Amino acid sequence: MDKLKTVLNIANKQTNLGCGLLALLTAGGEQIFSSAVFSCPCNGQNFIYGMVFLLVPALALMLLGYIVNKKTWKLLTGLCQQKAKLCRWKKLRTTVVILFQISTMAMVAPASWIAVALLSGKYYECLRTGTRVYIKYLCNETKSQCKDLQKFPCSSETQARDVLLALRAESQVLGWLLISSIMLSNLLISCLARCASPISYLQLKFWRAYAQEECKLIDSYMEKHAKELAERNLKCFFNQTLPQPIITPSNKDWETVSTLYKFTTKGQYYSTLHRYVEESMECGDGMMRMMSVKSSEAADDNPAVLGFVDDGSIPV
Repeated sequence: MDKLKTVLNIANKQTNLGCGLLALLTAGGEQIFSSAVFSCPCNGQNFIYGMVFLLVPALALMLLGYIVNKKTWKLLTGLCQQKAKLCRWKKLRTTVVILFQISTMAMVAPASWIAVALLSGKYYECLRTGTRVYIKYLCNETKSQCKDLQKFPCSSETQARDVLLALRAESQVLGWLLISSIMLSNLLISCLARCASPISYLQLKFWRAYAQEECKLIDSYMEKHAKELAERNLKCFFNQTLPQPIITPSNKDWETVSTLYKFTTKGQYYSTLHRYVEESMECGDGMMRMMSVKSSEAADDNPAVLGFVDDGSIPV
């Protein structure tokens, strides 16, 4: 487990590396899954069986991508309590943008699964032999007699082998088309996002490093502070003594720093926590104001290039 955490931490330091590692793990899992679990029934259930193995794991991986993304829970927590704000056009547009950013990360694993499955061709062969769509044309091209077509994946006859080779070639073409379309769309979106970036390349790199360090440190700080508070309460309970004062943020403070960061060029802030601390110190006689610095928006409408800056990495 420690080695797995180390690998994931290294991957989280580079967004592209993290996506590549996730795609690689998905591809390896698909290969093991197809060889150890998948077995075409070679009956009337071929189409359903092949479609389930092709799409259901991809759906499960997509849902897992939403679950492990911290942005999902930052966006959803308390959303039902802000029904009036959610109806505003600006708030709704911001929510849609954030959901798009989350979805692009969540689609990495399922897209990798489908692409690798199409390249192997096993699922596609099984599901296509369970339907008669275009099969007559395929049989004419391979000069095969397509009787008992659903039994072809389990047969070693020459005519069955010719049909399966044609289906595998078709599956691999679809797989490469899917891979190339994903890479092309990713390149176009990245280029457009970089062109629309309001900050320079090096500052963007610094911002990402800061966000990763803050995300890593806040977990350790919360764990340490929670442990101190729990120990104090237990000592007071068992020893029947008065509690020592421990300062904890108020509910409004927690709400403020828990929101997704809304980028603005008016202040050079790198997170909601950074903005909270800087604006708090500016109040009064230079003393930190222990109250909420309320944000006008509960979510961010960052340019797409800033989407990866906020913490959306896999928690370990």
